[in-house]
Amino acid sequence: MTDRFRAGAGRPCLDFIRTLRYRGTPSETEELPDAPAWGAWIDRFGPFATPVRPESAGEARAVREAIHELLTGPVRAATRQRLNRVAALPVPSPALTPSGELRWQAAEPASAMLALLARDALELVTSPEFARVRRCAGARCGALFLDTSRPGTRRWCSMGVCGNQAKKSAYRAKATTGD
Repeated sequence: MTDRFRAGAGRPCLDFIRTLRYRGTPSETEELPDAPAWGAWIDRFGPFATPVRPESAGEARAVREAIHELLTGPVRAATRQRLNRVAALPVPSPALTPSGELRWQAAEPASAMLALLARDALELVTSPEFARVRRCAGARCGALFLDTSRPGTRRWCSMGVCGNQAKKSAYRAKATTGD
């Protein structure tokens, strides 16, 4: 079974902005069209032990676009204000259950998740790691990812998908030209 949402961009905020797949291309696909999809994303990436059922996905999409603007610039004042406001919301808090397990809880789990994502984006853009945020070289992809490779030369968001497609295309091109 293939995961509904992609992971592995290196930071939660980068995985979150990938929910607008193939951004800016004719194949652009919205992965958070409604509240159930946003809840499924929180269930997959959030710290909560029980499923989250938000009322709307509209604010999530607006915050996602604000994070994308922050990471790709230029950043408008309204975007900065939105992210600062969302980052100031209460975040999930840890609680120890009677059986000794750690559970994360929040009065408003969807808002708490957005606060975590906004905080992650603000921390990323002000850290030295920001210089290692790359755009995937995949022909249709363009997703952002954090290059954690030692030399800092990673080209694809995923070697298993975009990197593999690029290598297949290069091989086919080479085979048809006879080189």
